[in-house]
Amino acid sequence: MESSRCVGVLLFGLVLVGSVSGIGVNWGTQCSHPLPPSKVVKMLKDNGIQKVKLFDADAGILDALKKSGIQVMVGIPNDMLYTLANSVEAAEKWVSKNVSKHVSSGGVDIRTIPVTFNSACILLALLLDVLVLNISFSSSLTDIAAGPFCFRGSISSEWKKSFPNIKSSAPLLSPNALDLEAPETHLYVAVGNEPFLSTYNGTYETTTLPALQNIQAALTKSGLSNRVKVTVPLNADVYQSSSEKPSDGGFRSDINNLMLQIVKFLNDNGAAFTVNIYPFISLYSDPNFPVDYAFFNGYQPAINDNGRTYDNVFDANHDTLVWALQKNGFGNLPIVVGEIGWPTDGDRNANLQYAQRFNQGFMSRYLSGKGTPMRPGPIDAYLFSFIDEDSKSIQPGNFERHWGLFYFDGQPKYQLNLGSARGNGLVGASGVGYLAKKWCVLKPSANLNSDQVAPSVAYACQNADCTSLGYGTSCGNLDVKGNISYAFNSYYQINDQMDSACKFPGLSIVTDKDPSVGDCKFRIMIETDSAVLHARVGSLTTVLCFFVLLLFCNLWF
Repeated sequence: MESSRCVGVLLFGLVLVGSVSGIGVNWGTQCSHPLPPSKVVKMLKDNGIQKVKLFDADAGILDALKKSGIQVMVGIPNDMLYTLANSVEAAEKWVSKNVSKHVSSGGVDIRTIPVTFNSACILLALLLDVLVLNISFSSSLTDIAAGPFCFRGSISSEWKKSFPNIKSSAPLLSPNALDLEAPETHLYVAVGNEPFLSTYNGTYETTTLPALQNIQAALTKSGLSNRVKVTVPLNADVYQSSSEKPSDGGFRSDINNLMLQIVKFLNDNGAAFTVNIYPFISLYSDPNFPVDYAFFNGYQPAINDNGRTYDNVFDANHDTLVWALQKNGFGNLPIVVGEIGWPTDGDRNANLQYAQRFNQGFMSRYLSGKGTPMRPGPIDAYLFSFIDEDSKSIQPGNFERHWGLFYFDGQPKYQLNLGSARGNGLVGASGVGYLAKKWCVLKPSANLNSDQVAPSVAYACQNADCTSLGYGTSCGNLDVKGNISYAFNSYYQINDQMDSACKFPGLSIVTDKDPSVGDCKFRIMIETDSAVLHARVGSLTTVLCFFVLLLFCNLWF
């Protein structure tokens, strides 16, 4: 959140949309104590994740992803859009540093997309080329576009000579008979992140398209435009429907002309429309929203849209976009779901049970290859998100810090089948070090009427993370003393258990007894470089105090 497809050549009026095998995830980095990139990359591989979406071009993360085989969509933050929009040179420098460097070295696979095609559709494209257009096969299959129509037949030796990467993995007449690994695949750069959110009040409306154009121009100049494509991850609020039916959908009136320019640019450059869809937000924003409509269990009564049935809000939302594109002549533009997920805390509807229900429901559909009524084929999607981010802005809501499939320490929150060969469970991080088993809590003898209580709690929460406190949250059942202790401990842990971080005047004390209650966990921070530094600073301070004391005693006596 606020945090592509390979081919796009038209052939005989048909468009081939290759499905990307394996679900993707978003890797956010707004953490007070991030896991080492190498450890996260191992987690990605252990869980069978084949593609990852980044929100900026972090050098340490890109280095960790080298030779991993994981496909990367690298992002450009919104605060860079103005500079990139107003300077072609800045765009060229960004591409050189963050794309060309890694592509040319063969290290990071920036949104490299192997494509799996339905065998019948491949045959149709091939036969149309030869029998109808009489075109010789000198191009790669990434340049072929085919469509929704299927044809059954056999593949001659000529096809295999022209396309040696076609692999027969099932009987020829099976719908998924062929796996095609494109010899040259496309890469993606995400320009901005949800730049047209209503809450931004138009801040990025004048810079997003020029930045997109300049990055594309820089890619062209560097000779990468055939492999690297640009896209803009957009929030689903850029389109809307005048009714509950997707067929009444269109782009938001205040940005309609801008959206059409961007869509045309994406289409002209063989890129994809990237959209972030969050059924949770529908539930969060509207107290009258039917809860079951947010999930994939067949809500009734379903919406009937001219014979197309919608029993969940994801399908309806997605197809509202499809209709908006189709009405403007871009009905075949590929769509990537850049973010989709469910938070586990920070709101009464954000909990482990709902998150597991939603994400497993989505994954079951994803793995089955079932799309939406308007786009029945496989979906290209990235789950949001991989790991919790305890430093994210909570302006949209306290749930913002709890979207991860994994807690901050890389441990899984619940069971989830991602479709890998590793079973139904998520594989957590291994070898994670933790600080000592001690907590900062409210002193038993503390006076709750002290005028220091309110400012101390406020300070702790402002500088730590208290989003698990409140109505309907994991720690919503704590009493006043428990709330105060939770706030103190959060501040203490984020500051690496420094002695000075548990010095709330007359109120706090360090204990070795775990104050966790039921589902409310008083967590211990993981060891990171900052923790080591703070420990060294603490030790140095103790030593200095000791020598000062000795010096004082010598002078006195």
